[in-house]
Amino acid sequence: MGLRIATNIASIAAQRVLSVQQKRTAHSAQALASGSRIVNAADDAAGLAISENFKGQLKGISQARNNASNAISFAQVGEGGLTEISNILVRLRELGVQASSDTIGDTERGFLNKESQQLLQEADRIAKTTTFGTRKLLDGSGGELQFQVGINAGDENVIKFSFDADASAGNLGIKSISMQDRSDARDSLKTVDEALEKVSGMRAGFGATQSRLESTVSNLDVSYENLSAANSRIRDTDIAKETAEMASGNILQNTAVSVLSQANQLPNIALKLVG
Repeated sequence: MGLRIATNIASIAAQRVLSVQQKRTAHSAQALASGSRIVNAADDAAGLAISENFKGQLKGISQARNNASNAISFAQVGEGGLTEISNILVRLRELGVQASSDTIGDTERGFLNKESQQLLQEADRIAKTTTFGTRKLLDGSGGELQFQVGINAGDENVIKFSFDADASAGNLGIKSISMQDRSDARDSLKTVDEALEKVSGMRAGFGATQSRLESTVSNLDVSYENLSAANSRIRDTDIAKETAEMASGNILQNTAVSVLSQANQLPNIALKLVG
């Protein structure tokens, strides 16, 4: 190979190698800084497409889980209202048993009746005011509700429930309960027992709904975990590999700079021949 001044082939070759090592080091730095193995689409076009699809699914699963969790809260609010109504009915039954006995007089029954009427009003108030957001839960106006608990369209991704619980005093048949005399007090026992049975049935409905939704949340959690693992294998940076890649790139980059420096000195040799 002749000695030339106009074109320094050795320098050009060293510059090319230096450029390659600079890109290699820069890519490793970006991968380590971002935590993503795929810095740009050219790194793994197919992997990027799959990973982006996984990201969309993961976001959907996260929101579906929130929907299911909110639906659980919905059921818990309704069941909580029924729990207190049930407690009131138990107290009414207790008052009925007490008022049915001649161990107390009419004056005392009057006091018991006052308490029972207040309790009846409170039970009816709870039924009419128990809400989740703006939706009333215990006045019979619930209707069919649909909860989106899947990431795709279709009925299989929706849980439907009919929240038709009506715990109003009129529906429970306790509106006319009285403890004013012994006979009324005894009649109230059967009425309260029937009301308790109705309330228990409503609570069972809310409980069954909550149980199903909890299973849904558990399944979504498993799906999220497994999908995250799959996406991680495609997308996330292998820290050990990229660290080694950066170390190697830095060494070769420094070597290329040294070689380039020497290559740039080669034309000076030609000066020795001129003169």
